[in-house]
Amino acid sequence: MTSTGIRLHAPAPGWSISADVVVVGSGVAGLTAALRCEAAGLNTVVVTKARLDDGSTRWAQGGIAAALGEGDTPEQHLDDTLVAGAGLCDENAVRLLVTEGPDAVRRLIATGAHFDESDEGGLELTREGGHHRRRIAHAGGDATGAEISRALVEAVRARGVRAIENALVLDLLTDADGRTAGVTLHVMGEGQHDGVGAVHAPAVVLATGGMGQVFSATTNPSVSTGDGVALALRAGAEVSDLEFVQFHPTVLFLGPDAEGQQPLVSEAVRGEGAHLVDADGVRFMVGQHELAELAPRDIVAKGIMRRMQEQDAEHMFLDARHFGAEMWEHRFPTILAACRAHGIDPVHEPIPIAPAAHYASGGVRTDSHGRTTVPGLYACGEVACTGVHGANRLASNSLLEGLVYAERIAADIASGRTADGLPAREPQPVPQPEKPSHPLLAAEARFAIQRIMADGAGVLRSARSLEQAAEQLQRLHADARDALDENGKTAEPGVDTWEATNLLCVARVLVAAAALREETRGCHWREDHAGRDDTRWRRHIVVRLNPDRTLAVRTTDTADFPPTVPSSRQPQEQ
Repeated sequence: MTSTGIRLHAPAPGWSISADVVVVGSGVAGLTAALRCEAAGLNTVVVTKARLDDGSTRWAQGGIAAALGEGDTPEQHLDDTLVAGAGLCDENAVRLLVTEGPDAVRRLIATGAHFDESDEGGLELTREGGHHRRRIAHAGGDATGAEISRALVEAVRARGVRAIENALVLDLLTDADGRTAGVTLHVMGEGQHDGVGAVHAPAVVLATGGMGQVFSATTNPSVSTGDGVALALRAGAEVSDLEFVQFHPTVLFLGPDAEGQQPLVSEAVRGEGAHLVDADGVRFMVGQHELAELAPRDIVAKGIMRRMQEQDAEHMFLDARHFGAEMWEHRFPTILAACRAHGIDPVHEPIPIAPAAHYASGGVRTDSHGRTTVPGLYACGEVACTGVHGANRLASNSLLEGLVYAERIAADIASGRTADGLPAREPQPVPQPEKPSHPLLAAEARFAIQRIMADGAGVLRSARSLEQAAEQLQRLHADARDALDENGKTAEPGVDTWEATNLLCVARVLVAAAALREETRGCHWREDHAGRDDTRWRRHIVVRLNPDRTLAVRTTDTADFPPTVPSSRQPQEQ
C-alpha cells in the first residue's frame, strides 16, 4: 500500500522533534500505548488535540466489561459480543479481547485506577445491554471514564512521557519506501512548540477517538471530528465498516434544535432497573426482545425510534423514579447533576430521551496487533476497526478494546525494536508537495455536513435519504475541489477548516458504505431493506481514497478480516 500523496493544505513545518514512537490521542487507548511503549524503553511522544484528559474516555459513564465476576467466563463474554456484532465480528479478535481483557483490567488497577467495590471487598459489577452476566466494572458510580483518565494521565506524567497538548495532527509523513516517518501537526497556543511542526518517528499510533461530530446530535466531545480516519485515508490506509455508527438509545433530549454534544444517560441506569416508557407510561420494549430494555443498543434505539414514529413524538422517557434519591445520588451522581442542570429531576419525574450518535464500530482497518495497511502506522481505540465490534458494539467493550489492543501495539513495536533496531533508524520523510493536494472547506461547512448527515444517514436510512446526502456532500466537495483546481484558491488553513475538511472526508465514506449495504444489520438500519441478508451482506465494506480524491469501495468476505498488512520493518514492493 502506497501513500496517495494527498495532504491537507498547511504551512510547511517550522519546527521538528524526533522520537521512536508518536502516539496521537490521550484516551485509554493512547495513554496505555504510550505507557507500555515508554516502559519498553521507547522514546515516546504523546500528541493530543486538547489537554491530556480531554478525550472521549473521560466521558464514559457505564464502565469496562471483562469476565471478572464469580461464575463468569471469557467464553460467555465472547458469546455476548458475537451476538451483539450481528454476524460481522472477527471471532479471533473477540477471543483475544475477552481472554486478555481481565488481566489488562488488573494492570489498569495496578496503574492506579480505583473501581467501585462491593461490601465484601471485591469489584462491584453491574450489567448493561446485551450482557447476560454482571461484568461491568465502574468507578465513582457513573464516572468510570473520568477515573481511568485520571489514573492514566497521572501515570504518564509520573513517568515523564513527553506530551504535546492542544495539537491537531494533520498528515502522516512517509519515507522513500512508503513507510511511516512521523506526522505533521499544528500546535495551538504559545509554548515550546507553536504553529505547524513535525514529529519524526518510525512508528505512529493513531488513538484519536471517534467522529461523532459528523452528526448534529452526539454524545462525543467537540474534538471528535474523525481526524485519525481522515489522516489514514489520505495516507493510503484502508477503512472498514464505517456505516456502523452506534446511536446511543438514551441521550437526554434537549429539544429538536439542540446541536453538538448532548448529555448521555448511561445504559447502566437501565442495567439497574430503569424502564423505557412512552408518554402514557407504557413499557414498549417488553415483548420486542427477551432482554427488553437491556437488549443490544441497536435494537433498543430502533424500538425507541419506532415508538416515536408511531406516536409522532420527539422523544420517549426513561423512568427510574423507583430508584429513590439515595440510589441516584450514590450510583449515578453525574447523570443526576446533568439532568438537574437542564431542569429535570429523575428522582421525581421520567427523563426525556432520544437516540444520538455515540460510537463508530468501524474505522481504520487493523490486524490483531493494531497494524494498518500502511507499514509503521498503527491504530487502536475507536479510530480503529479491529473486528471486535462487528455491526454493533457490545456495551462497555470499547474501553476494554482500547486497553487490550494498545498493549498489543506496544508489544509489537517493542519486538521490532529488539529485532532490527527500529528506533535507531532515522526516518527521512519525503518533502510535502509544493501545491496542496486536498482542498479545505470553510469552517461553516461543518454545520452543513452535520445537518446533511442527521437528515440522511442517521438512525433511519433509505436509498433516497442516502442518495440525497451523497449528492449534497459531493456538492461541498466539488465546490472546494473546483476552486482549488481552477485557480488555486482554498479556505484559509486553520483548525476550523481542517476539522471541517476531515468531517467531510469521513462523511463521504460513511454515506457511500451505508448506501451500498442494502440490508438492516446491527446499528445500520435501512427502512427500504428491513431484513438482515446473510447471503449477500455477511461481508465487510472496505474503502480507500484514490489519488484523484475519489473513493475506491469494495466488499470483502468475513474470512478476509483482519487484513494482511505489510511489514513495517522491510521495504515495500513498489
